[in-house]
Amino acid sequence: MYKNKKFLAIIPARAGSKGIPNKNIIAICGKPLIAYTIEAGKKSKYIDEIIVSTDSDIIKGIAEEYGTRVPFLRPNELSNDRAKSIDVVLHAMEYYKNNNITFDYIILLQPTSPLRTFKNVDEAIEKLIKSNGASLVSVCKTQQNPIFMRSIQNKKLKEVMRFEGTSFRRQDLPDFYIFNGALYINSYDMLIQQKKFVDADTMPYIMDKKSSVDIDTMLDVRLVEVIMKENMNV
Repeated sequence: MYKNKKFLAIIPARAGSKGIPNKNIIAICGKPLIAYTIEAGKKSKYIDEIIVSTDSDIIKGIAEEYGTRVPFLRPNELSNDRAKSIDVVLHAMEYYKNNNITFDYIILLQPTSPLRTFKNVDEAIEKLIKSNGASLVSVCKTQQNPIFMRSIQNKKLKEVMRFEGTSFRRQDLPDFYIFNGALYINSYDMLIQQKKFVDADTMPYIMDKKSSVDIDTMLDVRLVEVIMKENMNV
């Protein structure tokens, strides 16, 4: 709880994965991937309850081994490649509604962001609540500036973003940010009313590039292992 607001954190972890088989529980530095997100959530000063939403008995067992509740198994229609994160979150919220348990804010913690820490979670909560906001999303600065990007249309290069300035020196260009997938915080009311995580008033929580690595390929796995081993030696 923070400033009399209650927080529910949801970790979505379905069994299927096209890129990396059993991605959510693949071993990284001796722990299943999902364990890092569970530990970050459990160390938070402000999260009142943290659960894993999964369709897998194996993931359920691992989550419970690391001290996190799995109060239900996700239905098949919310466990395929077409399932949307917002629907997974709304499904979990419905479970609590049916059990007469209320929260003011919902936090989505995707297990593919193992370098996001409890400090990131708590800083983001503090920023959102102190600003009386309804939603916040974690972002990081893009490595590739969209001003330099081009699409190909009718076999010709087309600007992705028109730039009105006169200097193309990188240090003179504006910064751009991308969702890194590590952290979403929304008020309960916003999710019920809008059924989406981000709107025109959503606040950014900026994370550095290293902490923003998202596990999608085995190359990402190896990169995270290198970063974790470097952090252990600091």
